[in-house]
Amino acid sequence: MLMPLRKISLVLFLSAIFFVVKAQQGNELSVHMGKMDCHFSLDGNGSPFYEVFFNQKPVILRSRLGFVLSEDSSFFQGFSLAGTERRSVDETWQPVWGEVKNIRNHYDELTIHLQKNGNTQRKLNIVFRAFDDGIAFRYEFPKQPNLKYFIVRDELTSFHMAGDHKTFWIPGDFDSNEYPYSTTKLSEVDNREMVKQSTAIAVRFAPDPYAVQTPLMMKSTDGLYINIHEAALVNYSTMQLHVDRNTRELQASLVPDAVGNKAYLHAPFHTPWRTVIVSDKAADILSSKMILNLNDPSNISNTSWIHPMKFAGVWWEMQTGKSTWNYSDFADSLSAVGKPIPNGKHGANTANVKKYIDFAANNGLQGILVEGWNTGWEDWFGNWKENVFDFVTPYPDFDIHAIQEYAASKGVKMIMHNETSGSATNYERQMDTAYRFMTKFGYHSVKTGYVGRIIPRGEHHDGQWMVNHYNRVIRKAADYNVMIDAHEPTRPTGLHRSFPNFMACEAARGNEFNAFSDGNPPDHETILPFSRLMGGPMDYTPGIFNINKYSTTPGRQVHTTLVKQLALYITMYSPLQMVADLPENYEKHMDAFQFIKDVPVDWDDTRIIEAEPGDFVTIARKEKGKDSWFIGGITDENKRVAAIPLDFLDKGRKYNAIIYEDGKDADWKNNPESYTISKKLVDSKSRLDIPIAPGGGLAVSIVPVSQ
Repeated sequence: MLMPLRKISLVLFLSAIFFVVKAQQGNELSVHMGKMDCHFSLDGNGSPFYEVFFNQKPVILRSRLGFVLSEDSSFFQGFSLAGTERRSVDETWQPVWGEVKNIRNHYDELTIHLQKNGNTQRKLNIVFRAFDDGIAFRYEFPKQPNLKYFIVRDELTSFHMAGDHKTFWIPGDFDSNEYPYSTTKLSEVDNREMVKQSTAIAVRFAPDPYAVQTPLMMKSTDGLYINIHEAALVNYSTMQLHVDRNTRELQASLVPDAVGNKAYLHAPFHTPWRTVIVSDKAADILSSKMILNLNDPSNISNTSWIHPMKFAGVWWEMQTGKSTWNYSDFADSLSAVGKPIPNGKHGANTANVKKYIDFAANNGLQGILVEGWNTGWEDWFGNWKENVFDFVTPYPDFDIHAIQEYAASKGVKMIMHNETSGSATNYERQMDTAYRFMTKFGYHSVKTGYVGRIIPRGEHHDGQWMVNHYNRVIRKAADYNVMIDAHEPTRPTGLHRSFPNFMACEAARGNEFNAFSDGNPPDHETILPFSRLMGGPMDYTPGIFNINKYSTTPGRQVHTTLVKQLALYITMYSPLQMVADLPENYEKHMDAFQFIKDVPVDWDDTRIIEAEPGDFVTIARKEKGKDSWFIGGITDENKRVAAIPLDFLDKGRKYNAIIYEDGKDADWKNNPESYTISKKLVDSKSRLDIPIAPGGGLAVSIVPVSQ
């Protein structure tokens, strides 16, 4: 077990002084770390409140805490302070894989013990942690005689913002995170038009016009960067935020189940953490490991089978219409001899898959993903059908034995694809069968999918039932030594610390939307690191080289330059990175493809060189176990010059830098495939000033001269 490191400095000073104090106005307790302060108080009605400050500036004004329970509709007032506990923790641990080799977990903690006045004397604890870069808190329902099994009707947690901040948001949809971002003031949040226009999203349900998703990124007029999210989401509903446009108060809004309840609980229980990350530097937001630290250490003792990788796959050709997932175009018709009628365009056929295996083997890619290999794709979507796929029956033209043998002979790992069509019940019944099948044929990674309305009918992608389902899948996969890449799940909350086989997920608008819709605007990838990626790695499927000649739809194209697609391998962190385009498109640009061949997916160190949400991001990363560095930088629709000091390099050592940059005439819309490649001798005193085209990027590999 790799975590936590035994190099731990853990100082616990428990002031477990249980005393009874009558709640009154002015009772205040606080927890502090660095520039962060959090104050807790009970008002005259015994209602709990908190406030958050950064460097003495108010970040969260006095905000409400508590619940409405089916057993107690006033579980937000009538409390007395029954006691407190304090402790400090300072430890260092190593992730199995990640952006850095070592992670420091340093916080001060304050636990508030509350007790309801009256006959029930029900108890509630609120635990606050102060880190250098933010504040986190969660609720604990201790074991008690008068509260055992209970239902959460509403969580009343609020975040009363201190200003009308610039906000980067997507609609609070119960079933999808696949929207483009809007950038407005808090007072201007209204998701109705965005939801209405987003017809390319398979399933959407956003009943509250003023609800937004987390992670929510904001910037104040005086330069504070504020990120609100949650950590360690287990057995609870996903938190969205309702925006009061007049008061700037954000109210926790839990996704309900089929009958309108938010969570079914049994004490003792604790909720996910509510997180507020704050800094006066945008780069610090991206460097934060607070959400990861709030998750439990690994539940997997032997992690030797978990391996980050790059992979290609039979996928983009189906997204762009060159081939199909389905073997036949007729769901209910058979040929004269009683067999499915082939359409002649099925992508997951043995010969085609072998071409991709050859491509991977010839270019040092570890894996191949094949979608559309199993029967059922003829009527898989749109019918709310429960029994769609069986996860073990290949189409007639997919020889799973031959493919297994061929991939093994080439040293390439096959990646399974399990699309559920939203029918989680069907997948639950067949998970053991599916994972035994994977084990038999040497598939140690699986991409799951949940396109469609959820079954059990009436449940949503982000409700408690599905949160538990996603977590059951991760645990089941771990039992069979299988790594998970989940698509269409709820957005991640750092659980990859507890289950490092949870390698990546989608849970946002990925590169695929450039294939079949109006695409992703040029600022999209500059927002995602500050929003969706705060909770965990994203399978964004970068690496598209054929920018504007893949579609017959007029005007359809990827909204980046070719070099920006290279840069995404650095700025869009994932230990599973797809090399998403068709092999023949890479063969036209093998000099640029060299960066994709060289770039690692696992790191010892990460430096955020420069960043501004919605505008630009430049990141340098050091390869795991080696002395090579790789840099990626991206911009929005505006051109700029990235200034990159190389002071992170070892002093006194020379390096060869290979610089991939947009051509002088490059532009994401009019000339996206223009690029230049140059070489330069550099050291720690060097600085690279690299121009970036509108919608463009930069990519640099830096290798010690001795290598």
